[in-house]
Amino acid sequence: MRLTSVFLATLISAIAGSAAAQEPVPPHETFTLHSAALGEVRRINVYTPPGYAVDGAARFGVLYMPDGGLEEDFPHVVATVDSAIRAGEMRPVLVVGIENTERRRDMTGPTTVAKDSTIAPRVGGSAAFRRFIGRELMPEVRRRYRVTDETAIIGESLAGLFVVETFLEQPELFDTYVALSPSLWWNGEALVRSAADRLRARPDLHAALYVASAGDDVGPEAARLAEILRADAPAGLHWEYRSRPDLTHATIYRAEAPRVLREWLPAVRQ
Repeated sequence: MRLTSVFLATLISAIAGSAAAQEPVPPHETFTLHSAALGEVRRINVYTPPGYAVDGAARFGVLYMPDGGLEEDFPHVVATVDSAIRAGEMRPVLVVGIENTERRRDMTGPTTVAKDSTIAPRVGGSAAFRRFIGRELMPEVRRRYRVTDETAIIGESLAGLFVVETFLEQPELFDTYVALSPSLWWNGEALVRSAADRLRARPDLHAALYVASAGDDVGPEAARLAEILRADAPAGLHWEYRSRPDLTHATIYRAEAPRVLREWLPAVRQ
């Protein structure tokens, strides 16, 4: 693992948190949920689309997002979604933001690379975080809100790593996966190296996957994943990889999310 990547991730988190704290957030609700899988209480922020309160019979898909705190990425993602829905450019969805407690624990899988473990006191907890989402959070969202079975997830950096890992480990959990500048260097690129076998083992897979990389040092692994997808993606997988050398790891989320969400969750289903 590159020390530059660790420094970059730390710097990005600080900058993003400062920016998010200063920007307005469209109307939303917040609730807490005790997680047996994680052994802690988690704070959840929920945006409901225009018209949700008016039409009591209507149901909506859900976009889940790690890094979903009010001082994380929730404000700019929800602002993008709200604007796109009101413009008729994106179908109405709820946005469920999961606020972080131990981000690097939750977003990373196990690693055999010694330097990886130096980025936080605890790492390797992605399986428990996924159980929390699938077995605890999703049922609670279905209980509280009028939702359909359509689900999507978006994440960047280590959250992008979690998105790709979830796609490869449990692809049925979401319908649409969006990973922006995913930190696929984790554990010596283990996810990339295992991707071909995992894809071949699921010939009947139906899902959508979007991956984008920026022009700095966390992009090459994503390009290697794209080569594997070109060779081994099942016919039922709708996928795209986009290289954005004009962007950086720090700018790709805000730059790509508005276009990607409009294209992959369009007003009219493709």
